[in-house]
Amino acid sequence: MTYLITGATGEVGARVVKQLVEREERPRLFVRDGAKAQARFGQNVDVRVGDLGDRESLTAALRGVESLFLVTSGPNIPMLDEIAARAARDADIGHVVKLSSLDVEQSLAIGAWHERGEAAIRASGVLFAFLRPTGFMTNLLAWAGSIQAEGVVRTSTGNGKRAFIHPDDIAAVAVRALTSHEFVGDALALTGPEALSFAEVAARLGAAIGRDLRYETLSDEEARLRFQATGASDEETEAHVELWRAIREGRVGTTTDGVQDVLGRRPIGLDRWITENVDAFRSKAA
Repeated sequence: MTYLITGATGEVGARVVKQLVEREERPRLFVRDGAKAQARFGQNVDVRVGDLGDRESLTAALRGVESLFLVTSGPNIPMLDEIAARAARDADIGHVVKLSSLDVEQSLAIGAWHERGEAAIRASGVLFAFLRPTGFMTNLLAWAGSIQAEGVVRTSTGNGKRAFIHPDDIAAVAVRALTSHEFVGDALALTGPEALSFAEVAARLGAAIGRDLRYETLSDEEARLRFQATGASDEETEAHVELWRAIREGRVGTTTDGVQDVLGRRPIGLDRWITENVDAFRSKAA
């Protein structure tokens, strides 16, 4: 079998590639920077250079492929998913496994982008499986700078909770979906094992680095200005402010049995992720 992996140097895509290689598969990677991908994965992969917005380059990369792992992000998700679905249909591949979002179920802005992308894939007639994870544990690395410099975590999520998921679990589910047709037509809701408030997460990080961290609550406007300062577009900024508000209001704290159902084990907990990444939060002077 040949599997085409997009987003192959990202949080989940890279893990999908690694797990496929460990299964003695030779995945094909569709990337913008071929040298970067080859340097990362060596001779264990085939690399095709192109862009998801370029249907011609994607169609060429899909020739001879059994399954496509599709990773798209940002406001262009619907357009990119539609291009990918049409290219997959033209190439007559087995099925598409799309990395979507559990926020689809709340019709939040980011979820709405994925929802429209899912609809485009359904409309194309290709077989599909949708993976709908909640927030990635790796997103917590965004706190590293303020923790190192100030010993503080700032969010506008209040006491709301999120069932953060380890990207290794998402990748393991993706590999199962890619390498079989067992989940064709399914939308798999994937979360970590427990829903935690951001203050609870900060407390666990503080315990791991031996430091009392201060948790500060931001207003929506303060959160908006901070996120805009990262260079995000207005559309992306508003989507994130809306998500944080939904967390604060208790609308996205669901836990599911999705990982257990697919992998036959409990999802990886936050404490293991913290152990794996604790050095990122330690003060450079420590």
